[in-house]
Amino acid sequence: MTTAELIQRKRDGLALADAEIAELVSGMVSGAVCDAQLGALAMAVALRGMSAAETAALTRAMRDSGQRLHWPDLPGPVLDKHSTGGIGDCASLVLAPLIAACGGYVPMISGRGLGYTGGTLDKLEAIPGYTCQPDLNTLHACVREAGAAIVGASVDLAPADGRLYAIRDVTATVTSTPLIVSSILSKKLAAGLDALMLDVKCGTGAGCRTPSEARALAAALNATASACGLLCMALITDMNQPLASAVGNAVEVRAALDLLRGADRDSRLRTVVLALAEPLLLAGGLADSPAQARARLEAALDSGEAAQRFGRMLSCLGGPGDFLEFPERHLPIAPVVAPVFPDRTGFVAAIDAQGLGQLVVALGGGRHHPGQRIDHAVGLSQVAELSAPVDRQTPLALVHARTAEQWQDAAQALRRAMSLGESPEPAPATVIARVGGWSAGAPAAGRH
Repeated sequence: MTTAELIQRKRDGLALADAEIAELVSGMVSGAVCDAQLGALAMAVALRGMSAAETAALTRAMRDSGQRLHWPDLPGPVLDKHSTGGIGDCASLVLAPLIAACGGYVPMISGRGLGYTGGTLDKLEAIPGYTCQPDLNTLHACVREAGAAIVGASVDLAPADGRLYAIRDVTATVTSTPLIVSSILSKKLAAGLDALMLDVKCGTGAGCRTPSEARALAAALNATASACGLLCMALITDMNQPLASAVGNAVEVRAALDLLRGADRDSRLRTVVLALAEPLLLAGGLADSPAQARARLEAALDSGEAAQRFGRMLSCLGGPGDFLEFPERHLPIAPVVAPVFPDRTGFVAAIDAQGLGQLVVALGGGRHHPGQRIDHAVGLSQVAELSAPVDRQTPLALVHARTAEQWQDAAQALRRAMSLGESPEPAPATVIARVGGWSAGAPAAGRH
């Protein structure tokens, strides 16, 4: 069939065969499928959906549309995590070196932020010299040496996804579940993983606003990963407030570094990182029980080994060698840093997490379109959590801004985004549910 005929079949709600999907994906890469056709196909999928078999076929075809990474010389399991995106979510910066400190290897393919959610690569690019797009030899050397490398997808890794994502962004099809699933998993599969943990966010700062939406997406991701031979599990985590106490790029790097160096032992960020990392150690055969996995992870944080792995990764990818000792020498600092106090005394009752993300974008710390330059120094720190008391001496947050005028605008937006109550309410659970699972010593797919 011609491309137009295949689009018509999907428009009419008919299923596409594996070979037909592979032909469409091949055309995405070669240019035989033009932008108009690709937009029409994306809209047909968004409106008509795809079966589980179609979604798996699309994921495999996108995985195979470019280069695939292989790790035959590594002595341990190749493990990774992916988050569906949230506010103040710097978990990857902690989890990758933490898994490495416990004997795993983490070639983490990450992205930049777009809209109100931050991007892991943007956070790392707040560190001078850090190279997010290394050549393949450098990537392999960094994973062998440091145990982890957080980088962007090269143009040769699942290139069909890059073409399709750009079309989705301008055709209002970003929220299509089959397109989300194939986009996430095609890159992870191409990275040569043995096991993958998924962090599906749910709440005011997430794409999934309700637990039922998050469960449906998590189930679709798990099913497709399994159909493609990848061991996968998902956690549904709360995004009704920022995950860390900071929102922005340099400020989130600092929050991650504080956790790596032993601070914030009871933070929500630590809770999510450990909840994601524990099953990965079990899947990779690096622990025999959940209790042993948790003990190994906490020891790696307490001993400083995880922090050392982070510093080693930075050095391998061009960052400063003394970053762990002197982060203040290297991270950019906004000219205006000042607290924002509430209009009255109370307890934080609700947080519009998306509003906080949009606040940071307005400060210049995010982007509205790909390629837009961002200000790594701006953002929020010391953000008050839900149920926390605030008053004229206890701020809602510190705003890091480029100018006094921007600080003033951000202060007003911050007050609008944080509602106060007369008494504290119980804070929501940080980890809401687990979708899927595996047992200790589960056979990781791939090499092992």
